[in-house]
Amino acid sequence: MPPSRRSRYEYQAGPYGRTAVSEAEEGDERVEQSRARQRPLNAATAGRAGARYIADLTAKVPEGVTLVEPLENGWVVGVEVVEDHRIPSSGDILAVYEAEMDDEGNLLAYRRVRRYRRGTGDCVEGLPR
Repeated sequence: MPPSRRSRYEYQAGPYGRTAVSEAEEGDERVEQSRARQRPLNAATAGRAGARYIADLTAKVPEGVTLVEPLENGWVVGVEVVEDHRIPSSGDILAVYEAEMDDEGNLLAYRRVRRYRRGTGDCVEGLPR
């Protein structure tokens, strides 16, 4: 099957099952991605991109962004997620992940840096790593 017809029948996983992707939608996504890469990242866009990467890779919903730090050639973003829901919610297990991205917003690496129970204080907050 020619490539132009093949893409018409390819499927992409959606949140509620599988949905067809049209050629127009696929082209729009490419244009949007190229525009996003042309603009340099600032702290807000780096934070959003980092949270999106962590959510995609861990399949967990981010609670919030805890760190956005510029590096020489990119950004480090810290994202807090709920790893294990408990009843009551004060027993939830949370984790902080860090995503390293380059200047264009491409993910270079990610790692879990901390795991803890909700409500436990962090007595070393603000100290250098």
